[in-house]
Amino acid sequence: MQVDFYHLTAQPLDRVLPRIAERVIETGARLLIVADSEVQRVSIDRLLWTYAPESFLAHGQAGGEGDSLQPILIAATPEPANAARNIALADGIWREEALGFDRAFHFFDEDRINEARLAWKALADRDGIERRYWKQSETGKWEQAA
Repeated sequence: MQVDFYHLTAQPLDRVLPRIAERVIETGARLLIVADSEVQRVSIDRLLWTYAPESFLAHGQAGGEGDSLQPILIAATPEPANAARNIALADGIWREEALGFDRAFHFFDEDRINEARLAWKALADRDGIERRYWKQSETGKWEQAA
């Protein structure tokens, strides 16, 4: 199981999340995006339709009849109604349920850095977990810091 910690410093989530989602979908996999706030889930929903003029990412909000058909599902809880094996924690809150997936993307900014550090440390001694810490350079390029 791989956990990628993404420390958002140079670009906000709305610039980073669609690119990660694209990469997951390109491999034929599915993604569950989790955010506790309904306002944030609505914002992500809108973002995935409009983030690039030439494309969009097919997705849905959890709770609909077609949840199981969605390549990307946006939800309040880490329950993959779309059978996703990848989870993106978009609100900066670590959830232990993410360890039930094959890969977790944990996005956080300066407001959540202390919580992210605690999660990083808590996962250090867990068997079968590979941690990666990604940080943005001043130019916005992602660099693996750990």
